[in-house]
Amino acid sequence: MAIPDFQSIMLPVLKFLGDKKDYQSKEIKDYICKEFKLTEDELNQKLPSSNSIPLISNRVAWAEAHMKMAGLIENPKRGTYRITKDGLAVLKNPPEAINIKFLNTFDAYKQKKNDWKNKESDDSQDIQEENSLTPDEMVEIGHKKIKNELSTELLLRVKETSPKFFENLVIELLIKMGYGGSLEERGSVVGKSGDEGIDGVIKEDKLGLDIIYIQAKKWEGNVGRPEIQKFVGALQGQRAKKGIFITTSSFNDNAYEYVSKIDIKVVLINGEELANLMIDYNIGVALKRNYEIKKIDTDFFLEE
Repeated sequence: MAIPDFQSIMLPVLKFLGDKKDYQSKEIKDYICKEFKLTEDELNQKLPSSNSIPLISNRVAWAEAHMKMAGLIENPKRGTYRITKDGLAVLKNPPEAINIKFLNTFDAYKQKKNDWKNKESDDSQDIQEENSLTPDEMVEIGHKKIKNELSTELLLRVKETSPKFFENLVIELLIKMGYGGSLEERGSVVGKSGDEGIDGVIKEDKLGLDIIYIQAKKWEGNVGRPEIQKFVGALQGQRAKKGIFITTSSFNDNAYEYVSKIDIKVVLINGEELANLMIDYNIGVALKRNYEIKKIDTDFFLEE
C-alpha cells in the first residue's frame, strides 16, 4: 500500500482518538503506519528536502494541524492530541472521508482560512485540495519543476558553445565539485595530453595523489560502447585507473554495461546529469530569488 496523502489520514486519526484519551504524535503516527500497512521502505522514505524527516511523519503532522484548525482535535500540551466535542460529534455519523472540502463546513476552519487571505491566494488552497499534498510537498514539486526547466534550457546553451569552451566548463565544474587544482590551472590541464580519446586531466585531490583523465564531447546521438572502448584504450595507454566521460547527449545500455565490467573505473555523465551538476554547483547559473522556510521553535515556548 502506498503512503497515504494527508487527507486520507485525517479520518483514521480521528477514529484513533475516539476513545477520548491523550496521545502523543508518535503514537498517532505509529497507528497510521500499522493501519495502512506501510512497508519498511515506505517508513524510511524522507521528504525530498530533508534527510531526517520521514514523509509519513510530515503528512500525519499536517493532518493533525488541519483537524485542529477545524476544532475536531486539540493539543493540551506540546506534541499531544485529544479529540474534542466536535470531533466526537463527527464520529457519531462519520463521513466517508475527512478532507479539506469537509473541513470547510466548520466555521472555525473557515475563520482560519480567512485569516490567511491577506497572506496567500485562495489558489494555493485549491491546489492543496485537488492534489492532497502538504505545503512542504507542493514547495518541493514547484522547486523540482523549476529546476527541470532550467536544466533543459542550460543544456541547450551548453550545446551552443565551442568545443574549447565546453572542455573548460567541464574542468571548472570538476574543480567546484572538489577535485584538485585551481581555476588558474585549468588551461594546463585541458587538451594537453595529445592522446586520442583524452581531452584533459585533473588531479583527484589537491595533493595530486591520483590523476583522472577526462573526455568531454558535445554529442547529438547516443554514445555507445565503441566510443567508450576508445576512451578506455587511451586510458590504458596512460596506465590510468580512472576516467570521466562527459557528453551533452546520452549513453546507451551497452555503454553502461561495458564500464560496469572493466577494471578501470570510468564514470559516465550524460547531458541531463551534467546540467543538474552545473545547477547544484552554480556553474553557468545565477541566483534569481531566495526563500526562507521557517517553522515554530518549540523550545522557545517552553516555560519552567
